[in-house]
Amino acid sequence: MKSLAWFAVSLALVASAPASGGEIQLAEDGKSDYVIVLPRSPSRVERTAARELQEHLLRVTGAKLPVVSEADSKAHPPSAPAILVGNTARAGKLVQNFDPAALGHDGILVKTVGRDLVLAGQPPRGTLYAVYTFLEDVVGCRWWTSSESFIPSKSTLMIPELDVEYAPPLRYREAYYRDAFNGVFAARLKCNGHAERIAEEYGGQYRFAGFVHTFYPLLPPEKYFKDHPEWYSEINGKRTTDHAQLCLTNEEMRQELVRNALARLRATPGANIISISQNDWHGRCQCERCLAVEKEEGSPSGPLLRFVNAVAAEIEKEFPDVLVETLAYQYTRQPPRHVRPRKNVIIRLCSIECSFVQPLGSGPQNEKFRKDIEGWSRIAPQLFVWDYVTNFRNYILPHPNLRVLAPNIRFFVKNHVVGLFEQGDSQCGIGDFVRMRAWLLAHLMWDPNRDEKALIREFLEGYYGPAAPYLQQYLDLLHDAAERSGVYLRCFMSDTSSWLTLDDLNTATRLYEQAMKAVADDPVLRRRVRRERLPLDHVWLKRYHVLRTQARLTGKPFLGPDDPAAACEEFIRLAYEHNVGNYRERHSFKEYEPMLRRLFRPAGPPPEPCRGLPADRWLDFQDNQFRLSKPGVWSSLVKDPNASDGMAARMPGSHRQWALQLPLAGDLKGLGRWRCYVVARCEGSAKDGLAMTMGLYDTVNRKGVASRRVSVEDSQGDRYRIFDLGTHELRGGLYFWVAPPERPGQIDAVYVDRIFIVREGGK
Repeated sequence: MKSLAWFAVSLALVASAPASGGEIQLAEDGKSDYVIVLPRSPSRVERTAARELQEHLLRVTGAKLPVVSEADSKAHPPSAPAILVGNTARAGKLVQNFDPAALGHDGILVKTVGRDLVLAGQPPRGTLYAVYTFLEDVVGCRWWTSSESFIPSKSTLMIPELDVEYAPPLRYREAYYRDAFNGVFAARLKCNGHAERIAEEYGGQYRFAGFVHTFYPLLPPEKYFKDHPEWYSEINGKRTTDHAQLCLTNEEMRQELVRNALARLRATPGANIISISQNDWHGRCQCERCLAVEKEEGSPSGPLLRFVNAVAAEIEKEFPDVLVETLAYQYTRQPPRHVRPRKNVIIRLCSIECSFVQPLGSGPQNEKFRKDIEGWSRIAPQLFVWDYVTNFRNYILPHPNLRVLAPNIRFFVKNHVVGLFEQGDSQCGIGDFVRMRAWLLAHLMWDPNRDEKALIREFLEGYYGPAAPYLQQYLDLLHDAAERSGVYLRCFMSDTSSWLTLDDLNTATRLYEQAMKAVADDPVLRRRVRRERLPLDHVWLKRYHVLRTQARLTGKPFLGPDDPAAACEEFIRLAYEHNVGNYRERHSFKEYEPMLRRLFRPAGPPPEPCRGLPADRWLDFQDNQFRLSKPGVWSSLVKDPNASDGMAARMPGSHRQWALQLPLAGDLKGLGRWRCYVVARCEGSAKDGLAMTMGLYDTVNRKGVASRRVSVEDSQGDRYRIFDLGTHELRGGLYFWVAPPERPGQIDAVYVDRIFIVREGGK
């Protein structure tokens, strides 16, 4: 079996060589003698494959090849040259040991025999994939997105001698991006995952009866907990459903879950997989029996897998072809010592805790995950991976993980992974090169041996034209910066300050200016390039105030916007123009829009200690830059005429959570020592005692840097007071926090107007 990477190289060699006897001429001057031949009783997918081939060859050559059945001897005389699509009898005579069903899962055959061309594959999708492989790798068609393609014009079309038999190592391939949900585009990318809406005539896709996190959907607590609390987790000696799981050693619970799972399968005809998987949080059962199994197996995955195996055994009796999937996720990621997955059980290992700037197979930051996948690969007959290839905290930020995508896929395949779910920006249309990522990942999942650098270069040149060299330099700049910084690049990152410097941003901005100039005369390319710049624009907006101060302090250029409020409006306008959708998982851009605008609300007058100081000596963070937890419950922004800018952050006095936080950017690192102040007040009936607490916390070393308890006497009333937290070296990984005192009925609320810092040596 030859890989398609070999196939692509061979085609390049053929293209550069003189014509040989092995070539066939499919069309000449817009005319063709060829017919497209289908089997006597073609499947729906074979008919689609013939139609797609006919329509694309018409666009390429101008010749419309007839589609005929091999049962029609007049339309299909044995002497006429033919493209044989699917499981035809003629292909069986021409190709020794011709058996499409034996090609391997989704396998293809692309072969010239004399003047004939055979395009066939394993049902149901293989023949269609053979046609798409031929159109893409031989004819030169490119489907960049669901609505944008390149179809070459070749009125004379020569086909080299071909002999390719290939089956992808990954049976399940899903690029989880919004555009790839389009069924036709997904089929052309040779994806077949659950969320990709692929019609049956395009081969269909794997279908789930319940996709993931199904414990509570299968046994809803509101239906069962009152009468059967013992079915749910025991946590700290109490049965609960609050962020809990199921009691996996309870036999009665398992029997009811099996009944419900079977009912779900009966109601989902055509489903290939059912998920029996933990809820999307921790809260495993700590009852005596569950902990005993956990101890015996050396991991919480032990009781889970024993339970899932028992469920799978029951499901197999009625649905022998359905696979039962469960997750190796968070607390169940480590494989068990003894129990082994049944042959009909899928283990889907999740990489959510990993660093995505280093390869999973070799990066020191990912050693624990590496051990887990190697352990599962030794025992799981059906091993899938749920991989995370975006930043779920904010889709519209640069996410420099392109260099690890191909090595990670090869690492998965090396460890016997047969299904891969690449979870990308499914909810956003303006993420970090999302169109290229979907296209790249799909090609690598189909053939992991493809050269990822060549694929990226091909997409950049084909989709962005003359802007490609500058965009490649931009991508290299981002990835070099992340690798140089040593950042642990999670799939939940709030900003880029830990790895992307002012110098990097200035250079990136210059590169985009050059890219825009290169496509200035082409409105289509110009629009594409301008859209891809939005994540960079977003960085300038999010970090504007600190970057501006850093530029003043260091004397470096500042290539961010001169008018940030106007730039913010332009960013918002373009986001909607390009159908932004969500800015983070499950949060719409409409929610984010007012937060962005607040960043550039006019600030109040300088705080008293800063009056008269040069602008490079102090930095002010107003309430619009705070991070608030549980808005509307633990915290909120409110109008306050006593605040410097008429607005303040308010926290009710009924809790003591650090609900107000101000993360510090890495841009402050190395800029000396700063005196730190919080401007706050409280309201309530208390005469004395604690009014609030505040401090500075180090997330890297997990310890407090400064803290202060503020009394009612020092903070009560309408007037804001300034509270000193001392002088500190400031850098990324630190954050200010303020918390109310949990004195309901005595402290009504704590208000914070601003936090400001003064560079050491200032007034």
